[in-house]
Amino acid sequence: MKKGSDYIGVGCGALIVNDKNEVLLLKRTGKSRNEAGFWSKPGGGVEFGEKVEDAVKREILEELGVEITLTDFLGYTNHIIESEKQHWIAFNYLAKITKGEPKNLEPEKHEEIKWFNFSALPENITQTTIEPIKIYITKKHEQIL
Repeated sequence: MKKGSDYIGVGCGALIVNDKNEVLLLKRTGKSRNEAGFWSKPGGGVEFGEKVEDAVKREILEELGVEITLTDFLGYTNHIIESEKQHWIAFNYLAKITKGEPKNLEPEKHEEIKWFNFSALPENITQTTIEPIKIYITKKHEQIL
């Protein structure tokens, strides 16, 4: 049985934002679980018995070799990919890097990692990344008012 295909998968990830207010995104390869060629926040699946927050930190360490602190919850995404017959519930967090420099530790899954200014995001972004970006921008705007 496959997560996301045979039953609803539980995913998680983090918008990692730096001091320049740029977000770190990863471009998926053809060997990714889904949405090849799309840019996404780092993250992955939650394992049985694992807390979502621990899964986010584990996935970021595995993918990028950095330790993070979660600073805010950015909601969840009902990620239904009809063309790939997949359904995921993805929990989204905001995070800061607390140790290390990000590097692509899973080149078979991600062909590129890059920091983007929120005003110059790529066009092909996953739904599980677009939704938390919108929440982040709205919350940031509300703090200014």
